[in-house]
Order: sequence, then structure tokens, then C-alpha cells
Amino acid sequence: MAENAAVLKVDAADVEGPKATQSLRSRRAPLAPAEAQLDVLAKLELAGASCERADFDADLAPHGFAPLAPAELEIFQINVGKLCNMTCRHCHVDSGPDRTDAVMTRETVDQCLAALDKTNAHTVDLTGGAPELNPSFRYLVDACIERGKHVIDRCNLTVLLVRKNEDLPEWFAERGVEVVCSLPHYRKRNTDAQRGLGTYDKSIIALERLNAAGYGKGDPKRVLTLMSNPAGAFLSPNQAHMEREWKEGLARNHGVTFDRLFALNNMPISRFLEWLLDSGNLEAYMERLVNAFNPSAIAGLMCRNTISVSWDGRLFDCDFNQMLELECELPGDARPHISEFDPALYAERRVRTARHCYGCTAGAGSSCGGATV
Repeated sequence: MAENAAVLKVDAADVEGPKATQSLRSRRAPLAPAEAQLDVLAKLELAGASCERADFDADLAPHGFAPLAPAELEIFQINVGKLCNMTCRHCHVDSGPDRTDAVMTRETVDQCLAALDKTNAHTVDLTGGAPELNPSFRYLVDACIERGKHVIDRCNLTVLLVRKNEDLPEWFAERGVEVVCSLPHYRKRNTDAQRGLGTYDKSIIALERLNAAGYGKGDPKRVLTLMSNPAGAFLSPNQAHMEREWKEGLARNHGVTFDRLFALNNMPISRFLEWLLDSGNLEAYMERLVNAFNPSAIAGLMCRNTISVSWDGRLFDCDFNQMLELECELPGDARPHISEFDPALYAERRVRTARHCYGCTAGAGSSCGGATV
């Protein structure tokens, strides 16, 4: 990794957000270690919660889902690194321009492809950080396309304005890559409050370029999806209503179009957890998640049909468990690493859960694919 760290740089002109180095890790913040975040959540007293203990597994049990077991593997999600050109306040990955310490190597990329060949997964979901900043990003996309997989790129939009990425809208369009873009709100104030001044205007430019490349026009081979996180300590509103509002607002104000919208609850981990603590909102937000527990959301949890691979090749049940260092618990002494991936063992595991999991079962449910109910 030292070899990567020496060459992976983000030009200052390409950095978005309030500060260039705002990650918990770079500040050596108390919440930087994953175990510190888990400890805060586990010890939190939730007097106003409907479940006195706020025990996620105990809430699953009456509905026949405890212990939580995987379903058929459909989605191969790969976090290619925490390097990003932005430092958003709500980021659950703690990514940023300083995260050159966490970038997937070509060797690990090839191990992911070898493991992918052992599965029937139909979709490869590429995330980060800003996945487009990984030196092997285009190689990985092409390798997945050659295998007939549907590829998703989770894009922060502003990275498309980075000089070396300016051709990506057309490059994606040629390959039929689905682009899932973060946009907290269709209004400027709400977006900039969460992601930094100037972010909204650059996001609109990026959306216009995607539209010009054929995205957001109803073409199933050029799907443009927006993903919205609330800019505060509350749950995502109704996804269908939001989609209509976002489409009307962006079309009216900018002539921008997109195909669909995903609504995602903010997970109480990493920098969003820090904000909840600093603003005095943690207890109320966790009680809101627990009280909104919806058993109908359990069947569609992403941890059941997805494998989550970290930048260093370790295996996790989902992207959120990955950020909390909760590695997959495999039968026997099997090592949870992509280089030793065994689909049969992976299918026998028990999904690891903790209090943060209420974020995915609150209200209409929440996942990397949007609402689950």
C-alpha cells in the first residue's frame, strides 16, 4: 500500500467540501476507531424507545429472522477505497482527500474478479470514497462488463469535474454503466449545508454532462439514479413522493432529468455519529430509528443478498458493517478475505448485527438500493 500512497494524490483544485482534511482519522478524533463508535451506540440509554433494550436481534426474533441469515447472493459490492475529493459531513465511510492509506490495489481487484466468477451475482456495485479515483477503476469496470455484469458506479457528481474524469459520462454511456449519484436535495441550500459550499452548482454541471451523454432519458442502458440523505437528524421522507418532487424541481430550475431516486436514512456511524453527538441529537435520533422499526423491511435488507468487499479485500455483510470493522463470521476457521472466498461458506454464515442496524429497518427501510418496503 505504501506504493499506492506515494502516487495517489488529489489536486487541491479538485477538492470539494469545507476542508481538505476533515476525516476522523486525520484529526485523530475519539470516534475514529470503529470500536469507539460501537461502544457509544451500545451504551446509549434510550428511555423514549419503544423497545427498552433496543436489541436488534430481539426485535427480529418475533418475525422469524433471528439469527439473520443470508438469502441468494445477487450483488457484489466492492469498496475500492476511501480516497475522495470531498469531505461530506454525513459520510459514513470517513473518506476524504487524505485517505490515501485505504486504496484497493490491482492485486486485490483481480482477487475480486476471481471471486466474482465463482458466483451468480448479476450486479457489481462499485463504491468508495470516490471509486473513480482508484487507478484500477476503469480496468475493473471493463472486466465486469466483459463478464456480462450490470455495473453500478456510486458517484458524488463533483468527481466528474476532476480533469482526468471529464470523459467519464461518455465512457460510462458506451458501457451501459448505471450511475448512482449523491444529491441530498434538489435545492442548493440543503445540498451545500451537507456537502460544502459550491457543491450544488458543480453537481448540476455534472448532471448536465450526464444528460448530454444520454443519461436520465429513460434509456435502460443509461440509467441515472439520484440518492438522497436527509440533511439532519430525521428519517428520509417517502421515496416516491421525493422522486416526483426532485424531478419537478430539477427540471424546472435547471432542465436536468434523471430516471429514479433512492432515499437512504443516515446511518449513526462515523462522521454522522460525530455530528449527532456534537449537536445533541444522538439519543433522539436513535429513539426515532428504534421506534420506526418496520418488520416488513427485514426481508429486503441489503446484508442478505449482497457481499461487501473492503479496499483491503476483507469480507463484510454490508457496507455499514464494513465501516464498523464487523467482518463476516464464517463457519469454522474460514478467513473472511476475498482471496479465499468460498460461496458455500458465505451462504452458511450468520449476518452480524448491532444497534446501527435500526437505520436500515426504520420506516420504509433503507439500503444501497433505496427503500426496501
